[in-house]
Amino acid sequence: MLSFKGFPAKDLCDNHLRETRRTFLRVGGCSMLGLSLPSLIQLENASASELVGGGPGWGKAKSIIMVYLQGGPSHLDLWDPKENVPDNVKSQFKPISTKLPGIKFTENLPRLSQLNDRFTMIRSMSYTPNGLFNHTAAIYQMMTGYTTDKVSPSGQLEPPSPKDFPNFGSNIIKMQPVEEPMLPFVMLPRPLQESNVVGKGGTAGFLGKSFDPYTLYPDGDDMDMDKMSRIKIDDLKLRPEVFSVRLKRRAQLRGLLNSQMPHINKAVEDLELDEYYDRALSLIVSGRAREAFDLGAESEKLRDEYGRNTFGQSCLLARRLVEAGTRVVEVIWPKVANSDNHSWDHHSGLSKRMKDQSAPMLDAGLSTLIRDLDERGMLEDTLVVAVGEFGRSPQRGVSTSGNNNSDDGRDHWPYCYTAVMAGAGTRRGYVHGKSDKTASAPLEDPVHPSEMLASIYHSFGIHPETIVYNHLNQPRELVKAQALTSLFS
Repeated sequence: MLSFKGFPAKDLCDNHLRETRRTFLRVGGCSMLGLSLPSLIQLENASASELVGGGPGWGKAKSIIMVYLQGGPSHLDLWDPKENVPDNVKSQFKPISTKLPGIKFTENLPRLSQLNDRFTMIRSMSYTPNGLFNHTAAIYQMMTGYTTDKVSPSGQLEPPSPKDFPNFGSNIIKMQPVEEPMLPFVMLPRPLQESNVVGKGGTAGFLGKSFDPYTLYPDGDDMDMDKMSRIKIDDLKLRPEVFSVRLKRRAQLRGLLNSQMPHINKAVEDLELDEYYDRALSLIVSGRAREAFDLGAESEKLRDEYGRNTFGQSCLLARRLVEAGTRVVEVIWPKVANSDNHSWDHHSGLSKRMKDQSAPMLDAGLSTLIRDLDERGMLEDTLVVAVGEFGRSPQRGVSTSGNNNSDDGRDHWPYCYTAVMAGAGTRRGYVHGKSDKTASAPLEDPVHPSEMLASIYHSFGIHPETIVYNHLNQPRELVKAQALTSLFS
C-alpha cells in the first residue's frame, strides 16, 4: 500500500490540539485524567494563554531548515574562541575577525565569518546534564523538548517508541498542514543515530506515523559526493503502466463507489479518508516533489559553492524542497556520532579532523544556504537553525562523560555551546548571550534547548505551551518553555 507520511489524517484517537474546560469535562471529569482541581485550572489557564501569542517574530516562519550538527561541535574551535587562557583550553586554530566588530570566529569558518551580519548567534546554549551526557538522550531533548523516561547517569540507548514525544517537525506539520501537493516534512541524508540506536527523537511518536518525516537515506558512503544524485524517489513516481489520466479515472471510480455506500461513508466520515487520498494523489500527479529532487537543475557553480559532498548537496536540496512547498526539512550531519573522519565527535585528532574534514563542509554548506535563501528573498519566511546536542569540553584531554580523550580531543560539554538562527524575523548581526572566559558556562543570558524549540514554535505562530495528547490521552505541552522574543526583530 502506498502511503505518504505527514498528511493530516484524523484517526479514532485523534484529539484537538487546543482544549477548553468543556473538553476536559467531556472526557469524564478530573479524576479520570488524574488531575487535581489546581492542575485543571493551571491547564485551563495555559490553554487560554496560548491564544495570546504575538510579539517580535510571531508567525513569520512558513518553513524551517534545521541543520542538525549531530555529534557536538566544539564551540571553542569554531564560533567562540578564547584568548589569554591556558594552552589546554585555547583553540589550536587562529582567531579571525568577522563582519561584526569585536566578534571573532576561528580560521575554520572564513565564509561564515563574512556572513554573520545576516544571522543571530547564541553563544550561551546550556543545560545541566541529568543523564544527558551522551548523544542519544541529548538529541532526544533537542528534538522534542523532553527527556526520555529511561535515562542512565551517562545517557540512554532506548530505541524509538510510539510512546515517544514527537519531533518538533511533526508537531509543526500537524498544526500547520502544507497547502501545496508537496512532502510536508523531510529528513535527510541519514537518521539520527548513536551506536545501534537509530531514529530516537526523529519520529512523530505518539502523534502517529501519519506525521513521521519522509526520509531520504541514499545508499553509499556517508561522504560520497555523488550520493545525493542516487536518491530513490520511487514513491513519488507514476509507474510506467499508470499514466496520470488513468490514475485520475481510478479516483473518479472510487468516488462513484463511495457514493453507493452511504453507510460505510458515514462510519468513516470522521477519518477524512477522501482528503487524505486526494492529497496523496495530487502529490504523485503534480510532479512537484520529483522536480524538487532534481539537483541537476542547479548550476554547476552553485553546486560547487554548497560543496560537492553529502552535507553541501543536502543543504542545496533543503532549499529546493522549501522552495517547492515543504514545511520542515531536517538536514542531519552525515556522519553518525561515535564515528571517525568527518564526525563532530572529536575525542581525538581534533586539530586535523576539524580543519580538513568537518569545518570546511560546514563553512561552505551553511554559508551558501543562508546567502542563497537571502538572495532569493526566501529568508523572509524561512527559518534556518544550526545546532548540535552539546558542545565540547573547554579542556582538552579530560573526561567529562566517561569517554577516553586524547590530548588533541575534547569530550562532551552541555554546559555551554553555540547555535545559529537566521531568517523568519530573527535579528541580523545579533549575538545573544555570552560565555565566560573559558567558554565553560554562560556569563549572560543562558538558553536551554527547550527555549530554542519554544522560539521555533513561536516563529510559526504556535504557542509553545499548546496542549497535545499523548498515547494515554494525557495532556502535554508542546514544550515547557517560553520563546525568546529577544532573538527576533
